[in-house]
Amino acid sequence: MSRAQTESPVKRDGAALAMRALAAGRFGRDGGGAEPKGGRALVRPTRISGYASVFGAPDDALDMVMRGAFRRSLAERGAQGIRFLWQHDPARPIGVWESAREDAHGLYLSGRLVTDTRTGCDAAALVAAGALDGLSIGFRTRSARRDPQSGLRRIFDIDLWEVSLVTFPLHPMARLDAGSTATSRAPGALDS
Repeated sequence: MSRAQTESPVKRDGAALAMRALAAGRFGRDGGGAEPKGGRALVRPTRISGYASVFGAPDDALDMVMRGAFRRSLAERGAQGIRFLWQHDPARPIGVWESAREDAHGLYLSGRLVTDTRTGCDAAALVAAGALDGLSIGFRTRSARRDPQSGLRRIFDIDLWEVSLVTFPLHPMARLDAGSTATSRAPGALDS
């Protein structure tokens, strides 16, 4: 037999085979195998959306974001310039925000979790199970005014850097939409 006949197909044409396997949903959580460790189900990319900030209602730190506070930041960065992180950890991006807009209620974002990373896959599984639904903004305040009596800080202009999926959002109404919990399993996925 020639060397080409005895080499594994992955060694001969690894990139093409890897792309086909990825497209077919056959990679495990760590990208290295056909099935995930621990019998977990494979999860395809998960679309999520929700309000990361709600206008006119104070959060647990007595910050109240005012309507229009994100206008400048969204114009400067767009949705693609806002990082999608796990629990505000800059070393753990978990997805991409595809759209971000202000409406009368607050800052609404839509995006997708990247499930071919370990943290993205874990996040998708937790969202799908209903165990995780909080959103939280990471920002720098550009303009705000604090009420000396109540301690309430009204924020008028925000430099938005990131929006994270979190266990405990500072604003109790910063949550994913109910439809964000829907995921589909990859063909041949194992039940947990």
